[in-house]
Amino acid sequence: MRTNVYIDGFNLYYGSVRKTPFKWLDIAALCTTLLPSCQINRIRYFTAHVRALQHDPQAPVRQDVYLRALKTIPNLTIHKGHFAPRPSVFPQFPLAYLNPTKPPLVVQVLRTEEKGSDVNLATYLLVDCFDNDFDEAVVISNDSDLASPIEKVISQFGKVVGVINPHSRKGLSGKLIRVASFHIRTINRKVLATCQFPSTLTDSQGTFTKPATW
Repeated sequence: MRTNVYIDGFNLYYGSVRKTPFKWLDIAALCTTLLPSCQINRIRYFTAHVRALQHDPQAPVRQDVYLRALKTIPNLTIHKGHFAPRPSVFPQFPLAYLNPTKPPLVVQVLRTEEKGSDVNLATYLLVDCFDNDFDEAVVISNDSDLASPIEKVISQFGKVVGVINPHSRKGLSGKLIRVASFHIRTINRKVLATCQFPSTLTDSQGTFTKPATW
């Protein structure tokens, strides 16, 4: 069966690779390893550009190198959302009081929310279904907001849609389990270690290498 894979990039990053040495992840190898009996027709990778921060000014540079590596995969397309920084005020934790009869002290924090990836993923899943671009789809995400479009693709179009949980320490969403045709509960470290790009890659612009630090 023709299989399309839809990847929530930040869900995969924060769930599987953030605190590991496996950030140079070859997505094509990951898909074929997790889905050995499938004919991978198309891979769609959903992400957003990160911002340079004072403590990590090279983060966008490293991300650009990784996206360049992903572009060497012939059947992979990158779809970009955006980050929306939003200052917010929250109670300090542990709760601190100047006066115990009044509410606790609050602090201002900068919340950086990624916008667009879940909507983009759902949109392309539905559009590709309408276009009969796949027989089977696999979504790599633990975002329960994707349960509804997955359910519609299965119930109204008779497609098979599986879900792979990218979180190693967090169980797969019950909503996703209930609607999916099948699911894989986690991606283990041995798979991540096996599915790495070579340290040096070549594309139309020339040769480039894995970032020395991450």
